[in-house]
Amino acid sequence: MHKVETSKAPLPGMSPHSQAIVTGNLVFTQGVIYLTPDGKLLEGTTEEQVRQIMDNLSEILSAAGSSFSHVVKATIYMTDMSLYGEINRIYGSYFSAPYPAREAVCVKELPLGAKIEMSMIAEKD
Repeated sequence: MHKVETSKAPLPGMSPHSQAIVTGNLVFTQGVIYLTPDGKLLEGTTEEQVRQIMDNLSEILSAAGSSFSHVVKATIYMTDMSLYGEINRIYGSYFSAPYPAREAVCVKELPLGAKIEMSMIAEKD
């Protein structure tokens, strides 16, 4: 097992977690909110925020030797289910069939007041 770290996505800082862990042929990403690589929460539309999350996940997966085409499972957390349709549309544009297994969960709160968080499990390329 080894950790993955890239400066092209927000680093955990003092928090006790890794951007991703690789074990065997699998990559497990951290939960990712729409922080810019310098650690600032992106202000913007839901679409811009989802694209920032996907950019961060893409960089983390790449650093781990994987990509969206190898994602087998994704989890999406949101604080408002009315965002589901838009999140789903944008998220879906990053994948093609066969799509990863996925769950979408509405939660009361997310870190730093974010509205959306995602994590993924992928196979290495």
